[in-house]
Amino acid sequence: MRTVCEMFVWQCLQSPEAMGKKLVMAQKRGETRALCLGVAMVVGAVITYYILGTTVLPLYQKSVWTQESTCHLIETNIRDQEELEGKRVPQYPCLWVNVSSVGRWAVLYHTEDTRDQNHQCSYIPSSLDNYQVARADVEKVRARFHEHQDFFCFSTTRENETSVLYRRLYGPQNLLFSLFWPTFLLTGGLLIIVMVKINQSLSILAAQR
Repeated sequence: MRTVCEMFVWQCLQSPEAMGKKLVMAQKRGETRALCLGVAMVVGAVITYYILGTTVLPLYQKSVWTQESTCHLIETNIRDQEELEGKRVPQYPCLWVNVSSVGRWAVLYHTEDTRDQNHQCSYIPSSLDNYQVARADVEKVRARFHEHQDFFCFSTTRENETSVLYRRLYGPQNLLFSLFWPTFLLTGGLLIIVMVKINQSLSILAAQR
């Protein structure tokens, strides 16, 4: 208790100049930390933009299924496959779906990735460890297609393209969602830097008066 009182008295006895220097030093430390935070946020945003530009953006540009149309179910078939992403794997069931879209026959794929994983499968179950569970999953999806034989799908304007998508992974909405957080970081970081610079300018003007 005595030590606390002595420190309080010592602080009170200090000259205004000494107190002013301490406040200036504390302000400079705060500004330095704020600047570091702002720069870190900007750098993080730039790195994220680079990663998105080299990974997501090429996939978005590669996705040519931009035209929304109506598909009509023609037939479905469940096939056993032993290949996934070019590698031989234990046998698993997959669904094969034929539809008519824009007045022509086409193969329906769940997403862009489904076609890349195995072009002979319209739908690949998420879990391939248990054959019976995977089979039940495929049967459930097949039943849904037979219940709703007319549905929206995504096609392309290419004349020689004979495939359509049930859902786009790399559409405009997903791209905008991916760009939201790096844009938020970049904007926040720039605002912090600008506010610190404005505060420094005001402090200099105040000191010159």
